Formats: sequence, structure tokens, C-alpha cells
Amino acid sequence: MRLQVLGCGDAFGSGGRFHTCFHVSAGSAGLLVDCGASSLIAMRRFGVDPNTLRTVLISHLHGDHFGGLPFLLLDAQFVSRRTTPLTIAGPPTLSARLHALRETTFPGSTEADLGFPLEIVELEPQLTTQVNGVAVTAYPVRHPSGAPSYALRCQVEHRTLCYSGDTEWVPMLIDAARGVDVFIAECYTFDRPVPFHTSWMNLQEHLPEIGAKRVLLTHMSPDMLKQASIEGVERAEDGMILEI
Repeated sequence: MRLQVLGCGDAFGSGGRFHTCFHVSAGSAGLLVDCGASSLIAMRRFGVDPNTLRTVLISHLHGDHFGGLPFLLLDAQFVSRRTTPLTIAGPPTLSARLHALRETTFPGSTEADLGFPLEIVELEPQLTTQVNGVAVTAYPVRHPSGAPSYALRCQVEHRTLCYSGDTEWVPMLIDAARGVDVFIAECYTFDRPVPFHTSWMNLQEHLPEIGAKRVLLTHMSPDMLKQASIEGVERAEDGMILEI
């Protein structure tokens, strides 16, 4: 499994980072985990061909996590000239919210033929769904977004990845990330409590119980970005590549 960080910033672009977007490739599977508003720009900068994607997984319906989808679809239609199917999977109401978002950003865009098959899959909590060779299990977390917000556990071939999404600490994260090859964990602050977000002080005490082989911190505020390196974990940077 090859994991490339296309964006690891928060909603405010702290540290000049792109919105959340992770590119995963393994075998025939090419997918994005989240697709924030700046994701297409990041794909161009870091050399990811949108036509290699088969799947986009969405953790929750905030603009810095799914706001890039209208741009991705428009690019597929008019620039990349996509012909192969694309699947977008995420929380309940994804189909209606994506339709509304596309119409808000580009009125009339939902009426045009995309030129390729688009499938929307709405994930049920704690059920494993097969999506183009990826086994995805959604775990409910605590982060209001107008729909359920999820941590996503993904198995691709023999490798496992968990992305926490945005959330305050919830015990469900232990089940979601237990024993994975890489745990991408939101770590918004060092010790300052912020509603519906996780601090390093909250996260660190549970990492032994989770037992992930690698931990990658993401979605960091200026407060967290100023912290010195933390032993035993890695901090995401836009463009970085991990071979899992």
C-alpha cells in the first residue's frame, strides 16, 4: 500500500496546508480518503492523475472534507475526459448533499451527462462494505456535520488503514483503529480542549490500547504545528509518501 498525503490541513489552511485528502494505491485499487475543497489543486501539484481513481471515501460532510467533489467531477467531465466508473462512498445523505453542493458551486451541473458511470454509496455504521476491492467499515464519531460523521477503517489486499475523521475522543476509535498498519489521527491541539476535536493529550493515552503499527497525525491547528517532534508518531506533511 502506498499512501500519499495530498492535504493534511484544517478548515483554515493552517500552516499553508491543503484541505484533507489522502491518496491510497495498492494493486488495482486507487482511492482518495476525503476530498476537501482544495484537493484537485493538490492532485495537480503532486502528480496524481484523477483518472486513476476508482473510489472516493468521505468521512463526513464538511467542506474541507468533501467540498472538492464538484471540482473533481467537473474536471472528470471536461478536462480529464473520464470514461471509467467512479464510486463515491460516505455517510447517509451523501447523495442529496452532494447534489446540493454541485448545484451551489456550478448551477446546472447535475443536469449534464457526466460521460461516465457515477455510483454513490451511503455507508451504514459498523457494517463492512466492499467498494471496488476495498473493505470499508464506518465507525460513528462525534463531530456535528449535518449527517453522521465517521472514522473509516479500510482494508486493501493485506494492509489496513484507519482514518479518524474529525472528532473529539470517543472509545469507538479503539475498535476502528485497533492493530491497523497505519492510523491517520486527527490531532487538532496539543492539550487545549476544543469541542468535537481531539488533542494530543487525549489521543496519546489510548495509543497503546489501539496498537497501530504507525500513527500519522493530521488536521493540526497552529498550536499543534508549533510543537516539537513527538516520539513514536509521525506528523503529516502535504506531499509526503508512506510505503505501508
